[in-house]
Amino acid sequence: MKETDSDIVLFNKLFNEYRARFVRFASTYVDDLMEAEDIVMEAMMYYWENRARIKSEKHPEILPYVYVFTAVKNKCLNHLRNRRYDQMLSEQIRKHEEWKLSVQMATLEACDPRELFSKEVREQVRHALAKLPETTRKIFIMHHFEEKTHREIAALMNLSVKGVEYHMTKAIRSLKKSLKHLLFSLLFM
Repeated sequence: MKETDSDIVLFNKLFNEYRARFVRFASTYVDDLMEAEDIVMEAMMYYWENRARIKSEKHPEILPYVYVFTAVKNKCLNHLRNRRYDQMLSEQIRKHEEWKLSVQMATLEACDPRELFSKEVREQVRHALAKLPETTRKIFIMHHFEEKTHREIAALMNLSVKGVEYHMTKAIRSLKKSLKHLLFSLLFM
């Protein structure tokens, strides 16, 4: 028999007699039969591809078994290290998602739509009031914000009560036109 023929015979014996044992060994650590089979096949292929450089004078008949077993052990260790790294990464992602969810819930719980909406409404009312003529704006502000009567405003502005009513009607008509898009929202609130 040539050197290559003896290598093939030895490898076939290794494969046929020990493959199942190596797979059982690997599967006890990686908890996945398919993964264990892949690990064993990779270890055996690696041995076959590198058999020429791993010859040994001492116990050449057991060298392939020891070599493949060592390769299986190391590949199992690498698999477990990778799994541990994946678990740590998954845990970090889970913690980040948990933190993000807590922040979202806290900000949403703290959010008061009426307050946000009322600020927007106040800003739009202020802008609409700024568009009114000065006298009309002053009369509207005195009546609605300072709670003065038409008679009090007439006395302060040197106008008749009918003049104050005219400006109030003008202000209300203009504000209705400017703020009509807010009407539905105000009804909702």
